[in-house]
Amino acid sequence: MTRRGLLLFAALGLAWGIPYLFIKVAVAELEPAMVVFGRSALAAVLLLPLAFYRREVWKVVRRWKPMLAYTIIEIVVPWYFLSSAERTLPSSTAGLLLAAVPLVGVAVAFFLGRPAKLSGTNWLGIAVGMLGVAALVGLDVGGSDLLSVGEMVIVAVGYAVGPAILSRWMPDLPGVGVVAVSLAGAAIFYLPIVLATGAFPTAWPSGQVIVAIVVLAVVCSALAFILMLALITEIGPVRATTITYVNPAVAILAGVLVLGERLTVWTVVGFVLVLAGSWLVTSKRREPVAPAGAEEASAKLEGESP
Repeated sequence: MTRRGLLLFAALGLAWGIPYLFIKVAVAELEPAMVVFGRSALAAVLLLPLAFYRREVWKVVRRWKPMLAYTIIEIVVPWYFLSSAERTLPSSTAGLLLAAVPLVGVAVAFFLGRPAKLSGTNWLGIAVGMLGVAALVGLDVGGSDLLSVGEMVIVAVGYAVGPAILSRWMPDLPGVGVVAVSLAGAAIFYLPIVLATGAFPTAWPSGQVIVAIVVLAVVCSALAFILMLALITEIGPVRATTITYVNPAVAILAGVLVLGERLTVWTVVGFVLVLAGSWLVTSKRREPVAPAGAEEASAKLEGESP
Protein backbone atom coordinates (compact mmCIF):
# COMPACT_ATOMS: atom_id res chain seq x y z
CA MET A 1 0.00 0.00 0.00
CA THR A 2 1.28 3.47 -0.85
CA ARG A 3 1.89 6.17 1.75
CA ARG A 4 -1.20 8.00 0.53
CA GLY A 5 -3.22 4.80 0.84
CA LEU A 6 -2.04 4.29 4.42
CA LEU A 7 -2.94 7.85 5.35
CA LEU A 8 -6.39 7.52 3.81
CA PHE A 9 -6.92 4.17 5.52
CA ALA A 10 -5.92 5.58 8.92
CA ALA A 11 -8.09 8.68 8.47
CA LEU A 12 -11.16 6.66 7.47
CA GLY A 13 -10.63 4.18 10.29
CA LEU A 14 -10.64 7.09 12.73
CA ALA A 15 -13.62 8.84 11.11
CA TRP A 16 -15.74 5.69 11.23
CA GLY A 17 -14.49 4.58 14.64
CA ILE A 18 -15.28 7.72 16.67
CA PRO A 19 -18.99 8.37 15.95
CA TYR A 20 -20.03 6.10 18.82
CA LEU A 21 -18.07 8.28 21.24
CA PHE A 22 -19.65 11.49 19.96
CA ILE A 23 -23.15 10.01 19.83
CA LYS A 24 -22.73 9.07 23.49
CA VAL A 25 -21.77 12.66 24.29
CA ALA A 26 -24.66 14.12 22.26
CA VAL A 27 -27.46 11.97 23.73
CA ALA A 28 -26.47 13.06 27.22
CA GLU A 29 -28.33 16.33 26.52
CA LEU A 30 -30.25 15.84 23.27
CA GLU A 31 -33.06 13.52 22.24
CA PRO A 32 -32.08 10.85 19.67
CA ALA A 33 -34.30 12.47 17.00
CA MET A 34 -32.49 15.78 17.47
CA VAL A 35 -29.10 14.09 17.20
CA VAL A 36 -30.09 12.49 13.90
CA PHE A 37 -31.58 15.72 12.57
CA GLY A 38 -28.56 17.82 13.50
CA ARG A 39 -26.08 15.35 12.07
CA SER A 40 -27.91 14.67 8.81
CA ALA A 41 -28.89 18.30 8.15
CA LEU A 42 -25.39 19.70 8.58
CA ALA A 43 -23.82 16.88 6.54
CA ALA A 44 -26.38 17.45 3.76
CA VAL A 45 -25.57 21.17 3.71
CA LEU A 46 -21.93 20.27 3.17
CA LEU A 47 -22.42 17.57 0.51
CA LEU A 48 -25.35 18.91 -1.54
CA PRO A 49 -23.35 21.74 -3.16
CA LEU A 50 -20.76 19.21 -4.30
CA ALA A 51 -23.48 16.89 -5.62
CA PHE A 52 -25.15 19.78 -7.49
CA TYR A 53 -21.80 20.87 -8.90
CA ARG A 54 -21.21 17.35 -10.21
CA ARG A 55 -24.79 17.24 -11.56
CA GLU A 56 -25.60 14.12 -9.58
CA VAL A 57 -28.71 15.19 -7.66
CA TRP A 58 -31.23 14.88 -10.50
CA LYS A 59 -29.87 11.46 -11.49
CA VAL A 60 -30.52 10.25 -7.96
CA VAL A 61 -33.90 11.93 -7.45
CA ARG A 62 -35.23 10.35 -10.65
CA ARG A 63 -34.81 6.95 -8.94
CA TRP A 64 -36.85 8.14 -5.97
CA LYS A 65 -38.51 4.86 -4.95
CA PRO A 66 -35.36 2.84 -4.20
CA MET A 67 -33.73 6.02 -2.87
CA LEU A 68 -36.59 6.47 -0.41
CA ALA A 69 -36.24 2.87 0.74
CA TYR A 70 -32.48 3.25 1.06
CA THR A 71 -32.77 6.50 3.05
CA ILE A 72 -35.24 5.00 5.52
CA ILE A 73 -33.39 1.72 5.97
CA GLU A 74 -29.81 3.03 5.97
CA ILE A 75 -30.19 6.36 7.81
CA VAL A 76 -33.62 7.29 9.16
CA VAL A 77 -34.21 4.13 11.22
CA PRO A 78 -30.66 2.98 12.14
CA TRP A 79 -29.35 6.38 13.19
CA TYR A 80 -32.31 6.88 15.54
CA PHE A 81 -31.99 3.48 17.20
CA LEU A 82 -28.20 3.81 17.42
CA SER A 83 -28.58 7.12 19.26
CA SER A 84 -31.34 5.68 21.45
CA ALA A 85 -29.31 2.57 22.33
CA GLU A 86 -26.32 4.64 23.37
CA ARG A 87 -28.32 6.31 26.10
CA THR A 88 -27.68 3.14 28.12
CA LEU A 89 -25.07 1.07 26.25
CA PRO A 90 -21.39 2.00 26.41
CA SER A 91 -20.18 3.50 23.14
CA SER A 92 -17.54 0.78 22.84
CA THR A 93 -20.20 -1.95 23.09
CA ALA A 94 -22.30 -0.28 20.40
CA GLY A 95 -19.32 -0.08 18.07
CA LEU A 96 -18.40 -3.69 18.69
CA LEU A 97 -21.93 -5.00 18.12
CA LEU A 98 -21.99 -3.31 14.71
CA ALA A 99 -18.87 -5.21 13.72
CA ALA A 100 -21.30 -8.10 13.23
CA VAL A 101 -22.95 -6.40 10.22
CA PRO A 102 -21.19 -8.76 7.74
CA LEU A 103 -22.82 -11.69 9.55
CA VAL A 104 -26.24 -10.09 9.14
CA GLY A 105 -25.43 -9.46 5.50
CA VAL A 106 -25.38 -13.21 4.84
CA ALA A 107 -28.96 -13.54 6.10
CA VAL A 108 -30.04 -10.45 4.15
CA ALA A 109 -28.65 -11.93 0.92
CA PHE A 110 -30.59 -15.12 1.59
CA PHE A 111 -33.93 -13.36 2.16
CA LEU A 112 -33.42 -11.18 -0.92
CA GLY A 113 -33.15 -14.31 -3.00
CA ARG A 114 -29.44 -13.93 -3.63
CA PRO A 115 -27.89 -16.40 -1.18
CA ALA A 116 -24.13 -16.40 -1.21
CA LYS A 117 -22.27 -19.63 -1.92
CA LEU A 118 -20.76 -20.22 1.48
CA SER A 119 -17.63 -22.24 1.94
CA GLY A 120 -16.70 -24.14 5.08
CA THR A 121 -14.63 -21.14 6.14
CA ASN A 122 -17.62 -18.83 5.77
CA TRP A 123 -19.81 -21.12 7.90
CA LEU A 124 -17.06 -21.23 10.52
CA GLY A 125 -17.03 -17.42 10.46
CA ILE A 126 -20.77 -17.28 11.12
CA ALA A 127 -20.39 -19.62 14.10
CA VAL A 128 -17.40 -17.73 15.54
CA GLY A 129 -19.05 -14.34 15.06
CA MET A 130 -22.28 -15.44 16.72
CA LEU A 131 -20.27 -16.87 19.61
CA GLY A 132 -18.57 -13.50 20.00
CA VAL A 133 -21.89 -11.65 20.07
CA ALA A 134 -23.25 -14.18 22.58
CA ALA A 135 -20.19 -13.71 24.80
CA LEU A 136 -20.55 -9.95 24.68
CA VAL A 137 -24.31 -9.80 25.25
CA GLY A 138 -24.58 -12.68 27.68
CA LEU A 139 -21.58 -11.89 29.86
CA ASP A 140 -20.76 -8.20 29.39
CA VAL A 141 -24.16 -6.49 29.08
CA GLY A 142 -26.53 -5.98 31.99
CA GLY A 143 -30.10 -7.25 31.83
CA SER A 144 -31.41 -3.69 31.86
CA ASP A 145 -29.55 -3.02 28.60
CA LEU A 146 -31.11 -5.86 26.59
CA LEU A 147 -33.67 -3.49 25.04
CA SER A 148 -30.78 -1.37 23.79
CA VAL A 149 -29.15 -4.50 22.38
CA GLY A 150 -32.39 -5.13 20.49
CA GLU A 151 -32.15 -1.62 19.08
CA MET A 152 -28.60 -2.37 17.93
CA VAL A 153 -29.91 -5.47 16.15
CA ILE A 154 -32.24 -3.19 14.17
CA VAL A 155 -29.28 -0.94 13.36
CA ALA A 156 -27.20 -3.89 12.15
CA VAL A 157 -30.04 -5.11 9.93
CA GLY A 158 -30.45 -1.64 8.45
CA TYR A 159 -26.73 -1.31 7.74
CA ALA A 160 -26.80 -4.70 6.01
CA VAL A 161 -29.96 -4.10 3.96
CA GLY A 162 -29.05 -0.57 2.83
CA PRO A 163 -26.02 -1.56 0.71
CA ALA A 164 -28.02 -4.49 -0.69
CA ILE A 165 -30.63 -2.00 -1.98
CA LEU A 166 -27.85 0.03 -3.60
CA SER A 167 -26.35 -3.04 -5.20
CA ARG A 168 -29.61 -4.43 -6.53
CA TRP A 169 -31.56 -1.35 -7.65
CA MET A 170 -29.09 1.55 -7.88
CA PRO A 171 -25.61 0.25 -8.76
CA ASP A 172 -25.17 2.85 -11.49
CA LEU A 173 -25.97 5.94 -9.41
CA PRO A 174 -23.15 8.33 -8.38
CA GLY A 175 -22.00 7.87 -4.79
CA VAL A 176 -21.79 11.50 -3.65
CA GLY A 177 -25.26 12.17 -5.04
CA VAL A 178 -26.75 9.17 -3.25
CA VAL A 179 -25.30 10.14 0.11
CA ALA A 180 -26.14 13.85 -0.22
CA VAL A 181 -29.75 13.21 -1.20
CA SER A 182 -30.25 10.52 1.45
CA LEU A 183 -28.87 12.81 4.17
CA ALA A 184 -31.10 15.65 3.02
CA GLY A 185 -34.08 13.28 2.98
CA ALA A 186 -33.35 12.16 6.54
CA ALA A 187 -33.12 15.78 7.73
CA ILE A 188 -36.45 16.62 6.07
CA PHE A 189 -38.04 13.54 7.65
CA TYR A 190 -36.88 14.42 11.17
CA LEU A 191 -37.55 18.17 11.12
CA PRO A 192 -41.34 17.92 11.78
CA ILE A 193 -40.73 15.13 14.31
CA VAL A 194 -38.26 17.27 16.24
CA LEU A 195 -40.65 20.24 16.23
CA ALA A 196 -43.77 18.20 17.08
CA THR A 197 -42.25 16.17 19.92
CA GLY A 198 -40.38 19.01 21.60
CA ALA A 199 -37.04 17.38 20.89
CA PHE A 200 -35.65 20.69 19.68
CA PRO A 201 -33.65 22.09 22.63
CA THR A 202 -35.13 25.12 24.39
CA ALA A 203 -31.65 26.32 25.36
CA TRP A 204 -28.25 26.05 23.73
CA PRO A 205 -26.61 22.70 24.48
CA SER A 206 -23.21 22.65 26.13
CA GLY A 207 -20.10 23.27 24.06
CA GLN A 208 -19.11 19.61 24.07
CA VAL A 209 -22.49 18.54 22.68
CA ILE A 210 -22.31 21.13 19.90
CA VAL A 211 -18.81 19.89 19.05
CA ALA A 212 -20.13 16.30 19.04
CA ILE A 213 -22.87 17.12 16.49
CA VAL A 214 -20.42 19.04 14.29
CA VAL A 215 -17.91 16.17 14.35
CA LEU A 216 -20.64 13.62 13.59
CA ALA A 217 -21.78 15.63 10.58
CA VAL A 218 -18.49 16.96 9.22
CA VAL A 219 -16.01 14.19 10.05
CA CYS A 220 -18.06 11.02 10.52
CA SER A 221 -20.50 11.63 7.65
CA ALA A 222 -19.45 14.14 4.96
CA LEU A 223 -15.65 13.83 5.20
CA ALA A 224 -15.73 10.09 5.82
CA PHE A 225 -17.58 9.47 2.59
CA ILE A 226 -15.10 11.56 0.60
CA LEU A 227 -12.27 9.62 2.25
CA MET A 228 -13.94 6.33 1.36
CA LEU A 229 -14.15 7.28 -2.32
CA ALA A 230 -10.50 8.34 -2.31
CA LEU A 231 -9.44 5.13 -0.55
CA ILE A 232 -11.32 2.94 -3.06
CA THR A 233 -9.64 4.83 -5.89
CA GLU A 234 -6.23 4.36 -4.26
CA ILE A 235 -6.33 0.70 -3.18
CA GLY A 236 -9.48 -0.74 -4.77
CA PRO A 237 -12.85 -1.74 -3.29
CA VAL A 238 -11.79 -5.20 -2.11
CA ARG A 239 -8.83 -4.09 0.01
CA ALA A 240 -10.85 -1.12 1.28
CA THR A 241 -13.28 -3.52 3.02
CA THR A 242 -10.62 -4.23 5.66
CA ILE A 243 -11.56 -0.89 7.24
CA THR A 244 -14.42 -2.84 8.84
CA TYR A 245 -11.95 -4.50 11.19
CA VAL A 246 -10.37 -1.23 12.36
CA ASN A 247 -13.47 0.73 13.35
CA PRO A 248 -14.46 -1.38 16.42
CA ALA A 249 -10.94 -1.14 17.83
CA VAL A 250 -11.07 2.65 17.51
CA ALA A 251 -14.54 2.69 19.14
CA ILE A 252 -13.32 0.63 22.10
CA LEU A 253 -10.20 2.73 22.63
CA ALA A 254 -12.15 5.99 22.35
CA GLY A 255 -14.74 4.82 24.88
CA VAL A 256 -12.12 3.67 27.37
CA LEU A 257 -9.69 6.58 27.04
CA VAL A 258 -12.13 9.48 26.63
CA LEU A 259 -15.28 8.39 28.45
CA GLY A 260 -13.66 6.13 31.01
CA GLU A 261 -15.74 3.11 29.99
CA ARG A 262 -14.60 -0.15 31.51
CA LEU A 263 -12.71 -2.68 29.42
CA THR A 264 -13.59 -6.19 30.58
CA VAL A 265 -12.20 -9.56 29.61
CA TRP A 266 -15.46 -10.37 27.84
CA THR A 267 -15.25 -7.17 25.83
CA VAL A 268 -11.87 -8.28 24.55
CA VAL A 269 -13.08 -11.85 23.92
CA GLY A 270 -16.18 -10.60 22.09
CA PHE A 271 -14.06 -8.17 20.06
CA VAL A 272 -11.68 -10.90 18.90
CA LEU A 273 -14.43 -13.41 18.09
CA VAL A 274 -16.73 -10.97 16.27
CA LEU A 275 -13.93 -9.56 14.12
CA ALA A 276 -12.55 -13.03 13.39
CA GLY A 277 -16.03 -14.23 12.41
CA SER A 278 -16.62 -11.20 10.19
CA TRP A 279 -13.28 -11.75 8.46
CA LEU A 280 -13.97 -15.44 7.88
CA VAL A 281 -17.53 -14.90 6.63
CA THR A 282 -16.42 -12.29 4.09
CA SER A 283 -13.37 -14.18 2.84
CA LYS A 284 -13.68 -15.54 -0.68
CA ARG A 285 -11.88 -18.04 -2.81
CA ARG A 286 -9.46 -16.53 -5.29
CA GLU A 287 -11.34 -15.73 -8.49
CA PRO A 288 -10.46 -14.15 -11.85
CA VAL A 289 -10.13 -10.37 -11.83
CA ALA A 290 -13.53 -8.73 -12.38
CA PRO A 291 -14.05 -6.03 -15.02
CA ALA A 292 -13.95 -2.38 -13.98
CA GLY A 293 -17.73 -2.02 -13.96
CA ALA A 294 -18.10 -4.86 -11.49
CA GLU A 295 -15.57 -3.24 -9.15
CA GLU A 296 -17.58 0.00 -9.15
CA ALA A 297 -20.74 -1.90 -8.23
CA SER A 298 -18.85 -3.76 -5.51
CA ALA A 299 -17.65 -0.48 -4.05
CA LYS A 300 -21.23 0.57 -3.40
CA LEU A 301 -21.68 -2.42 -1.09
CA GLU A 302 -19.57 -0.83 1.59
CA GLY A 303 -22.45 1.19 3.02
CA GLU A 304 -22.20 4.49 4.86
CA SER A 305 -20.63 5.73 8.05
CA PRO A 306 -22.19 4.79 11.43
